[in-house]
Amino acid sequence: MSGGISLTRVDRVAAALEPHDWVWARENRARIMAHWAERLAAKPRMFNGRVLLASRVTIRDGTAEARLFETDFASLVAFRDFGLPDPSVSNVFAAVVPCSRDGAYLLGRMNGHTANAGQVYFACGTPDPSDVRADGVVDLAASALRELEEETGLVPPPDAEEGWVLVRDGGYFAFLRPMTLAEEAEALIARAEAHFATEAVPELAGLVAVRSARDIDPAVMPPYAQAFLHDALRAG
Repeated sequence: MSGGISLTRVDRVAAALEPHDWVWARENRARIMAHWAERLAAKPRMFNGRVLLASRVTIRDGTAEARLFETDFASLVAFRDFGLPDPSVSNVFAAVVPCSRDGAYLLGRMNGHTANAGQVYFACGTPDPSDVRADGVVDLAASALRELEEETGLVPPPDAEEGWVLVRDGGYFAFLRPMTLAEEAEALIARAEAHFATEAVPELAGLVAVRSARDIDPAVMPPYAQAFLHDALRAG
C-alpha cells in the first residue's frame, strides 16, 4: 500500500520469547526515565509495567513468526515518542477486529487517562509476560481475545473466523484477527457501554462504528487501523 504500509494475510501466528540485549534502551536509560517522568506528570495513572517488543518478525509459508523480548513500558513509550529510533526493534501488538452482524467494524476510543487519549483503534494492548506460556510461546491470539473482553466486555463466538491480517507500518506490526459477532452494532455498543459502567476507570471512553470509508477519521485513527479498514471495506 501507499505510505509504506503493507497488509499481509496469514493463516497462523507463531510468537516466542527469547533473550535480547536492547542496546538502544540500555545506552539511553537516563533519557528514557527523564521522558517517563514528564509523561507521568501529565498522566499519573500510567504504570511502568513489563511489556514485550519484537527483535524479529518474518513471514513465510502463510505463517508470521515473531521473536519477542521483555522490557519496561517506560522504554516503549520513549521508543515510540522518539520516533522508533532503533530499526532492529518493532512495536508489536495483537487485536481482534470485531465486526457486527450488520457489517460495522467496532473500534474503541481511548479514555483521557491513557497514554493514547482520544485515539480510536481496535481494542488491544502490548503483549506482556502474562501472555508467555511455560514453553516460551507467546500466545498473541489469547492476548487479543483478553484485551477485547477486558476493554469492551465483548466475546466472539467459539466458531469465529480463523486467520490474521498483519499490518506493517515502519516499526509497527499490528497482528489483526477479524471476527464477526452475532449481534448488530447497536446492541454490541450498548453491551460495551454497560461494561464501561461497571469499571472504576475504564480503558475506553466508548466504541466507534465504521461502516464506510466516510467513517474513517485520519485525525484520531492510527495509520494501521485506517489501512485495514480501507482494505476491508473495499473487499466487502
